[in-house]
Amino acid sequence: MKNLIQFLFACWLFAALAPANAMQVSADEQAESHRWYAAKFEGSTDPPFSFVFGGNSSVELLKTWELKRASHRIDAQRQEETLTWIDTVTGLQVSCVAVEYGDFPTVEWTLHFKNRGTTNTPVLSDLLALNLHVEKSTNADFVLHHNKGTFVRADDFEPLRAVLKPNDKLRFAPPAGRPLGQVFPYFNLEQETNRGMIAVVGWPGQWVAEFSRDNGSGLQIGAGQENTHFYLKPGEEFRTPLIVLQFWRGDWLHAQNVWRRWMLEHNVPRRGGKMLGPQMAACSSHQFGEMVNANETNQMLFVDRYLEEKLPLDYWWMDAGWYVMDSKDHPWGWPCTGTWEVDTRRFPHGLRAISDHARARGVKTIVWFEPERVAQGTWLYTNNPEWLLGKDGDQKLLNLGRPEVLQWAVDHFSRIIREQGIDLYRQDFNIDPLAYWRSGDTTDREGMTENHYVTGYLAYWDALLKRFPNLVIDTCASGAHRNDLETLRRAVPLLRSDYIMEPVGQQCHTYGLAMWMPFYGTGTGAMDSYSFRSQMCPHFTACFDMRRRDLPFDEARRLLAQWKNEIAPNYFGDFYPLTSYSGSNDAWIAWQFDRPERACGVVQAFRRGESPQESMRLKLRGLEPNARYVVADVDLQTPQEFSGAELSEKGLLLTAKNRPAAVVVIYRRAK
Repeated sequence: MKNLIQFLFACWLFAALAPANAMQVSADEQAESHRWYAAKFEGSTDPPFSFVFGGNSSVELLKTWELKRASHRIDAQRQEETLTWIDTVTGLQVSCVAVEYGDFPTVEWTLHFKNRGTTNTPVLSDLLALNLHVEKSTNADFVLHHNKGTFVRADDFEPLRAVLKPNDKLRFAPPAGRPLGQVFPYFNLEQETNRGMIAVVGWPGQWVAEFSRDNGSGLQIGAGQENTHFYLKPGEEFRTPLIVLQFWRGDWLHAQNVWRRWMLEHNVPRRGGKMLGPQMAACSSHQFGEMVNANETNQMLFVDRYLEEKLPLDYWWMDAGWYVMDSKDHPWGWPCTGTWEVDTRRFPHGLRAISDHARARGVKTIVWFEPERVAQGTWLYTNNPEWLLGKDGDQKLLNLGRPEVLQWAVDHFSRIIREQGIDLYRQDFNIDPLAYWRSGDTTDREGMTENHYVTGYLAYWDALLKRFPNLVIDTCASGAHRNDLETLRRAVPLLRSDYIMEPVGQQCHTYGLAMWMPFYGTGTGAMDSYSFRSQMCPHFTACFDMRRRDLPFDEARRLLAQWKNEIAPNYFGDFYPLTSYSGSNDAWIAWQFDRPERACGVVQAFRRGESPQESMRLKLRGLEPNARYVVADVDLQTPQEFSGAELSEKGLLLTAKNRPAAVVVIYRRAK
C-alpha cells in the first residue's frame, strides 16, 4: 500500500508541474482547413451547400443575387464570416454564418433563410446544408468510419467501417425524428491512406446524410434536414442543421482524438467558466419505481445513508414521477406527463425540502422533466389543446415551434427550477416526433413544423441557461436518442443509453462512444469490480439500495475512490482502442485513455466470462519512445517501469486468472 500511495503522489505531483499545452494538430492540417475555408467562404464562388428556389438551382441563382459580407472575431481562436445573399425580386434573404477555428483544423456553418418581402416566397426545396464533392488522388477506395446509433441494445454505438467502391451509395437517416435513433450523425471519411475529413450533422431532428461514389475518383457528400419543400411567409425564417468539417492527416484514430480535444475545448458545456469534471450522482429509481413511490422521508434517508457510508456523492437524482400524475382517463404512473406541479401529497414541502436538505450537506440535486410529451387527461392536454401536435385520444407533442408555447415553457419550468432549488435539469424525450411534425405540414410546407419545433427546442434551453448561468442540463431521450452536436453544446448525456447495467454491453458502449463524446455517463447498483468497472464513465450514477446495511460498502468505497481519483480524470485525454471491438462473451476488450500533456493515463481491460485466455499483451499508444514510464495495476499495487518503446512495440502484458475480470492499470512518465 505504501508503494502505491507514493506512486500516486508522484503521479499527482508530475501532473501538477507538467505543461498543459500539448496538442496534436499538425501545421498541414491547419493549413488545409484554412485553405478550404478561404476558398468556400472568403471566395464564395463555390459554396458547400445548395438548394432549389422557384425551380432554379442555387448554383446559378446566387451568382445573380446581391451579396454582402461581414466578419466578426468571436474570440482569440474563432473567426466568423457571414455571407448574405438577397433576392431583390422575392425578398428572400439567405445567410451563411461560417466559423473558422484557429486552434483546430475545423470549419462549421449554418444557413438561415428569411422572407423579407410582403408576400409568400416561391417554394424552397432540396435544401442541403452540406453539398460537397471530394476527390482522391490514389487508387485506394474511400473508407467511411461511422457508428450505430441507439437501438437500446448491447451493440449501441458499435463502430463500423464501410468501403465505398465506384458507384456505391450509403444513406443515413433516423427512422422517426430523434437524431441518434439507429444511426449516428458523426462520420470520419478516409479520402486516402493518410488523409481525410470528419463530417458531422448537428440537428436534433430528422437529418439525412448521403455518401455517393461516382465511377471515377470522386465522392459526393450531401446532408441536411431530410424533407424540405416549403414557401416562407412574410417575416418567416428557416434554419438548416449545423455542419462541421474537420480535416486530418495521419491516421483516422489521430483524427478522432483531435475531434475529442475540439469537443472539450469548444463544445462540452462549462459552468462558471470551468469544465465539468468527474462526478457521481445517486438515485432511488430502482427502489421506488422511479419516483412514483418516493416521498420526502425516503429521499432524505437515501441522501443521509450515502453520506453515512462515506460514498462521494455530488448529486442526488430525483427521476420521473415527482409531479401530479392523476389522470381520470389513464392511470399511467410516471409516463402521465403534462401537469407540471409537485405532488404535495407525497412531497408536502415540495422538492425544495429535499434539495435544501441535500445542499446543506454539500450535495446538489438533479430533477427529471419531460416537457415535450403530453399525456391524455393532464393539465396541458385539457387546457391547451391548440398547443399540442397529435390526435385526440393519443399522447401528444408540446409544439415548441409556437412562440407562445415556448414562452410558457421557459417561464413555467424556470419557476419550478427556482422554487425547488434544482441544480441540474434533466430533460427526457420518450416519444418519436417525426409523425407529429409531418402531420402539421401541408404539401407546400414540408419540413416547416419540424424546423420551427427544433429551433424552439434549442431556444428553450438557451433561455434556461441565460436565466440560470450555472445550470447544468442533462440530455436524455430514452437514453441516447438526441445526442447530436447542437444538443451537446448545451447539455451532457448522464445516461448514454437506456440499455444499462449489463457489463459486456457497457464495455462496448464505452468503446464506441468514447471516439466521439468525451463526457457521458451511466450507472449501476453492482458493487463487484467487474460490473462496476464496466460502467465507469466521466459521470457515474450509483443505484444502491441504501436501506440495506449488509451490502459490501467497503468494496464500493474502494472502487469509487479509484474511479474518481485515479481513473476518471484520464477520461478527458486521448482515447485509443487496444483490441478489436467485440460483443462476444469469450473475448477480451481493452482501451487506453492517454493524457500526453500530463504524461500519464489509464488502461482498462476486461477478460469476459467465457474467455479462454488468461493473458493479453496490449500495445499502448501516444507514448514517447525514449521516456520511462511507471506502470501500476490499481489492485496489485506493485509499480513497474518500462520504456515508452517497450510499451508501444512489445506491449504491456496483463493477466487475469479469474473470469470475468476487469484489469485497470495507471501509468505516468518517470522523472
